[in-house]
Amino acid sequence: MTELLSSLSGLLQAHQSPASKLVLALSGGLDSRLLLHTLFEYRQQHPDTVIEVVHVHHGLSVHADHWARECQRWCHEYQLTLHIEYAALDLDSNQSLEAQAREARYGLLARHLAPHDLLLTAQHADDQLETLLLALKRGSGPAGLAAMGEVSDFNGAYLLRPFLGFTRQYLEQCAAQLQLEWVEDESNQNQDFDRNFLRHEIVPKLAQRWPHIQAAAVRSAGLCYEQQSLLQSLIDEKYQTLVDLNQSLDCQQLIGYESALQNQLLRMWLKQLKQVMPSQKQLRLIVTEVMGAKSDANPKLVLGENSVHRYQNRLYLVANCAVNKQWSQPLGFGEAMPLPCRLGTVELTHTDDRGMQLRSPLKNELVSVVFLDSVKGAILHPEGRLGSRKLKKLFQEYQIPPWKRTFIPILMYNQQVVAVGNLFVCKEFSGDDCRFYWDN
Repeated sequence: MTELLSSLSGLLQAHQSPASKLVLALSGGLDSRLLLHTLFEYRQQHPDTVIEVVHVHHGLSVHADHWARECQRWCHEYQLTLHIEYAALDLDSNQSLEAQAREARYGLLARHLAPHDLLLTAQHADDQLETLLLALKRGSGPAGLAAMGEVSDFNGAYLLRPFLGFTRQYLEQCAAQLQLEWVEDESNQNQDFDRNFLRHEIVPKLAQRWPHIQAAAVRSAGLCYEQQSLLQSLIDEKYQTLVDLNQSLDCQQLIGYESALQNQLLRMWLKQLKQVMPSQKQLRLIVTEVMGAKSDANPKLVLGENSVHRYQNRLYLVANCAVNKQWSQPLGFGEAMPLPCRLGTVELTHTDDRGMQLRSPLKNELVSVVFLDSVKGAILHPEGRLGSRKLKKLFQEYQIPPWKRTFIPILMYNQQVVAVGNLFVCKEFSGDDCRFYWDN
């Protein structure tokens, strides 16, 4: 137990500031239960320390309410404040429940953290070995093989793992000596989950053959983390010259770098945009098929729910969404009509100062809103410009990327185009007695 408290104290002394609050993630399992007790011992030595405990209720087990009550009981005994957060998971999602639960858990924990606060979690050396093996299974590079750091950044705060140097067996011995109670999650026995398979079938055999393999895994992951941190600092300066305020990436500069650097910069860009990391093959396709496409092409590569596009020698990551080609809705005065695909609302009004001025519809003119597929090939004359142009050419002149064109709402009077998004009003419908506004 002295070793556990010493590890916790060392990390806190190195990263705690006078304003830091400690937030413990308490599941109620053996590891976090022991960390709760260790944190209680630390507070006895440092009574001014501000501590909060957070339990995330995932609602996936019939025992979930019992676990929350037990966490509440223990915190009451230690006179610590417990917050119970309820996760909302989508059982019909294509994303695994394991991944959903992890994202929800960290998202809820983040609510309790201010800059410079310290989040404490109880992962240990066996967890580190499992994480390293899972990274090997996926064919990860240094970033993946770095697994979990003892200290890492977390939303402007720090995430600390004080038990990372200790095996689960050692933690079990400590908890038994202290006669602690904890809860057991029955899903931890389900070997359909890769991590549980490793935990029950593989790691025990590895530890039997090589008793210090957990320590070796912690050391290897630490070395990978160190190398990855160095690499990150070296390429960050180059990355800043490639990316702009719209989070697009400069193709022209990127194409001139060697393959390994291209891959690192692309990974960095996609990580910043919270995109799931692509495979090596997908990275090469971004370079060859998207960046390397002909100058007059509109290339894209689908990556899950998003796609990588190139436009004017820059890469963009765009959410995949398609508006029904036949979509058309009547628009009445003064109503904020919602558009599909979360594209905002449009409104035609006499009173608002927002939007573009135009004439009101005549009694025999039906007002509706459509999208590009309904008016393809249209030749339009924007107010204030000389001559007419095809709508495609106008989009190019207004520098609207191809993938955005199908999402711009178009105002119609009968079968005639009146206004295109917030870009322009057609000359024959100019006026000043009403306004069309797209709030996106």
